Amino acid sequence: MAAAGLALRGALASGAAVAVRRRGGLWSCLSPLPAAPRRSAAHFAFQPDPAPSAYGQTQKMNLFQSITSALDNALAKDPTAVIFGEDVAFGGVFRCTVGLRDKYGKDRVFNTPLCEQGIVGFGIGVAVAGATAIAEIQFADYIFPAFDQIVNEAAKYRYRSGDLFNCGNLTIRAPWGCVGHGALYHSQSPEAFFAHCPGIKIVIPRSPLQAKGLLLSCIEDKNPCIFFEPKILYRAAVEQVPVEPYNIPLSQAEVLQTGSDVTLVAWGTQVHVIKEVAAMAQEKLGVSCEVIDLRTILPWDTETVCKVLLNGSTAFCCVGHSSQFRIISKLAEGTLCPLIQVTDEYVE
Repeated sequence: MAAAGLALRGALASGAAVAVRRRGGLWSCLSPLPAAPRRSAAHFAFQPDPAPSAYGQTQKMNLFQSITSALDNALAKDPTAVIFGEDVAFGGVFRCTVGLRDKYGKDRVFNTPLCEQGIVGFGIGVAVAGATAIAEIQFADYIFPAFDQIVNEAAKYRYRSGDLFNCGNLTIRAPWGCVGHGALYHSQSPEAFFAHCPGIKIVIPRSPLQAKGLLLSCIEDKNPCIFFEPKILYRAAVEQVPVEPYNIPLSQAEVLQTGSDVTLVAWGTQVHVIKEVAAMAQEKLGVSCEVIDLRTILPWDTETVCKVLLNGSTAFCCVGHSSQFRIISKLAEGTLCPLIQVTDEYVE
């Protein structure tokens, strides 16, 4: 019925009502509906990084291909590594695990039931047993059923046992953020819910090159990690990525652009947005902007970010959630650095 209604509305809006009105009866009362208002969507242009030379041969990859390459490298290097989640055996809904089951076998790349709590709980058990667990939550929006397993079990396992055992070999991947047509259950950015929880690491890359190096670092890190992947970049972001494995250190922000008036901090997709903003500010206002990609949300790089505050030479703008901003605000007390936060509006 819903599909038929939408089809009818579309036909009426396009003037097709003239054809059905001639049938008489109820149809004679219908008239063309006004066109639906146009929806505006956020726009950005992906800005690739320069091709790296330090890691050997490179290949053009989009973001999901760089994820596949990282997972391939991890499975090849570590015979205990396993990948599991909903639909990963055939490649996943975003194709990040394509070909891995055929290459490494059904015992190392396999599907799970549709149960996020069970996926993470199973991953904790695999990691505690000494293997490397790479779990996929099909959409970050559905990570909440696993919240208890992540926050009360995975994050606290080492502390709970006095460091006798841990689940540090657990990495949880999840497509993150909006695309523009995902509506409320396929557009969320839930990192703030986990950013207050000691015992886990949270990483969000901005590009294919960053994604591969950061994901491999998460997999090899001896702490449970959540790796959020900007799904709008899966195909939109294309650049040269090393074929061989390489690591990008966690908890190290990257200064992408220096500036003397304003410092902008973001992560993931928003990095490309603020790079465009920085260019516009320079061109139209003569404002020089420093741009920082935080990369790791927890534990974040306080040294790089706070150096700007202590220097006091620029205003400071944090594009994202409130947890880092509150800490930054405290550190800025007594300095000459004005602060502003750009984030989602709280609606009651």
